[in-house]
Amino acid sequence: MMRDKSHIKKDDKVKIIVGKDKGKIGKVLKVIGKKDRVLVENINMIKRHVRPNPQNRQGGIVEKEAPIHWSDVMLMCNKCINPVRVKVQYLEDGKKVRVCRKCNEIMDA
Repeated sequence: MMRDKSHIKKDDKVKIIVGKDKGKIGKVLKVIGKKDRVLVENINMIKRHVRPNPQNRQGGIVEKEAPIHWSDVMLMCNKCINPVRVKVQYLEDGKKVRVCRKCNEIMDA
């Protein structure tokens, strides 16, 4: 099965567009390419029952983020402060960058 490459990268600011966290904004902690998912800070929080172990001496119930599908998030533009679609452009030196479709601002630093 052929997968499209994600337009979302680690440390991007994204807005959730569907689900229980719709409308929230968070930072991408991890992109899981094989499963088409992203892990967003403080979004899609789940509870896990954890046994006491060397890392977690107490054990008990731990809250952590669960991955969500990358089609359920939209990239936030820093200039126009909106969730936007992106297009890919090539600079004069041949470098590939993501560009906001609304304001044509380059999103890659």
